[in-house]
Amino acid sequence: QVQLVESGGGSVQTGASLRLSCAASGRILNGYAMSWFRQAPGKEREFVAGIWWTNGTPYYADSSVKGRFTISRDNAKNTVYLQMNTLKPEDTAVYSCAAKFGGVSAVPGSMDYWGKGTLVTVSS
Repeated sequence: QVQLVESGGGSVQTGASLRLSCAASGRILNGYAMSWFRQAPGKEREFVAGIWWTNGTPYYADSSVKGRFTISRDNAKNTVYLQMNTLKPEDTAVYSCAAKFGGVSAVPGSMDYWGKGTLVTVSS
């Protein structure tokens, strides 16, 4: 059984930075990939970024976040981070951490485990 707990969300103004954390308990093996998704009000859940536990290779969604967001992991702490810089109002969403065995995927339905999410609100 794997549990994922997100933290670090909050309310900030445009241009600010936040770092989200996802702490994994249980057995996260090297074959897993961790991802961040977000869901804005009235919109579908979308992939933000993903990373392999084993080698730390990152993957990012489209240009809306690439260059502003950075995903990283600390294997010793079983924690994945999402550093978000230059935040915009359109980044407002519930950000959720997910784990998938076998590789990074942008498809929410393919995830094996989910956290409950943390809310990020960016005001102009």
